[in-house]
Amino acid sequence: MRTTSHPVPFVHTTLNDSQSFSNITSEQGGSLEVDPELDALRHIVSQTKGFYARDYSLWLGWNNMRYIIEAAVLHGRILNRTTIIPSHVYARACEFDNSVCAAYATMVNRGDATSTDEWRQLPLEKQMAWRIPVSLMFNLTHLRETHAVITVSEYLRLHNISADVETTNGRWDTDLYHRGVNIFSDSGVEPSLYVIKNELYDADIVRVDQLPQTMRERGGWNVTHGQVGSWTITEETPLSKALHDAMSSRASVLDWDTVLIVVGDRHDRNETESSSTSSIANTLEENGWEVLYTYGGACGSEAAKDVAVPIRQAAPRNLLRGLYEDFGFIEQDVLLLEGEVHLGRKPGALKFSTLESRERYTQTVLYDFRLIDNVVELADLLSNRMVEKAGGRMWMGAHMRRGDFATLNWTMEASFEAHLARIKRHLRDGRDILHFVHRGPLYTYKVPLGQADRMPLLLDPPADHDQFYIATDERDPTNLTYLRNQGAVLISDLLTTDDRRTFGWSLMLTDVLSVVEQATLAHAAYFYAHAHSSVAGGVVNLRASHGADPRTALLET
Repeated sequence: MRTTSHPVPFVHTTLNDSQSFSNITSEQGGSLEVDPELDALRHIVSQTKGFYARDYSLWLGWNNMRYIIEAAVLHGRILNRTTIIPSHVYARACEFDNSVCAAYATMVNRGDATSTDEWRQLPLEKQMAWRIPVSLMFNLTHLRETHAVITVSEYLRLHNISADVETTNGRWDTDLYHRGVNIFSDSGVEPSLYVIKNELYDADIVRVDQLPQTMRERGGWNVTHGQVGSWTITEETPLSKALHDAMSSRASVLDWDTVLIVVGDRHDRNETESSSTSSIANTLEENGWEVLYTYGGACGSEAAKDVAVPIRQAAPRNLLRGLYEDFGFIEQDVLLLEGEVHLGRKPGALKFSTLESRERYTQTVLYDFRLIDNVVELADLLSNRMVEKAGGRMWMGAHMRRGDFATLNWTMEASFEAHLARIKRHLRDGRDILHFVHRGPLYTYKVPLGQADRMPLLLDPPADHDQFYIATDERDPTNLTYLRNQGAVLISDLLTTDDRRTFGWSLMLTDVLSVVEQATLAHAAYFYAHAHSSVAGGVVNLRASHGADPRTALLET
């Protein structure tokens, strides 16, 4: 393995995620013959310094798991380590009788499997879940073209450990996972482990990806051991104090609007936006602060975890600690981040010290994490059918989260009827917006490689009484009938028997079906949803990657 820990371009090795690995080698003609897929896996790992592992919260829904995996892949890239992701996730419901889905995927008691009592009060049949390969949820083969990623079961096979020991709750087993020896190593030594304690990840600091050399120089970064260090230059100036005073008591960063108020008065208001930003950044740096790059969210909500709205923040330099500086020097084979770090944090579970590093992560989320082909193809078909239902005009869609949100009183309205009325009101506003957008020009989200989707120029805006699409986890027959009577089209109204046959058995699982619905809503001319749902954040990411106009989506807080 390489000893350098600087992030390096990943060299792609073809590895089909639908293939299973075999640890078995055979002797022919006196020489040892290695399984080619296993050798390809070895090659992936050999391009990096070691492994990066996480404790994954498999009790969460897919969209939460998606952005947690996205962050893990980012960390692996920063540390030049192969990221280990769960081999499986849990689908939470079956569209048919449980026994039908159980014929295709392993059915488990979700609470037993994930070590939680959250669903114990439900009827037994509602406590079931189905263990499915993570590669059903996104295109792992495509991700591997740009990132070093393997699953837990592949790591175990690499070390001649039975895949049967993979934990069902997603936690890294610090004992059993370290009892084997890499089958390609001559050392005979079991993989070593370094654990990053959860409370040490970002307590009392601002976690960034890494510290640029210019930042180290102006802050007097003093290396104490490995790459770990501390700041020796602290500017105590009137402006620095004013910036500190502008922070709330528990905050460690300042939003950019506040920065402009505190710092902006010192600058020429006739400057262009870019020159003004650069000038303000220079002023911050001279006073012991740094510009950070992260995401604001399409609605300002931390729950959606979308990467479509880039923002700047500022923080005192002496609070910044780089993931690379703190842990890039670790020599153990496996570097484990203990516990979970997604709550209350931005996408990536850290902030970025440069614009370029944030842009690279945006590309990872929008383009490297790609949906599997049959999801993309089916979503295209369903979108075309919605155009037909709308008389050849643009169509609008919404995500109506009920289920656990109704139980937790997180829905936008208490009653089902009031919830739908709220959605329809916003879709009426959306129709007015589409009439305006239809006249051009078009805009895109401020993301890399964004190219405007021209559909709003090519199709006429929706008419007053056009049907609209609703993606929902509501399953009460009375409520579903009410939706249809009010003009809603549901996924079951669009899917055909041939669609199901072509797609395959996994479409029976609600989590897979939900991904298809997200991909379909990415094509909607206008999209409305609850801002506190990561499902909505996933749709916004897809829309941003497709070149949707940001005016054509509303995530309501």
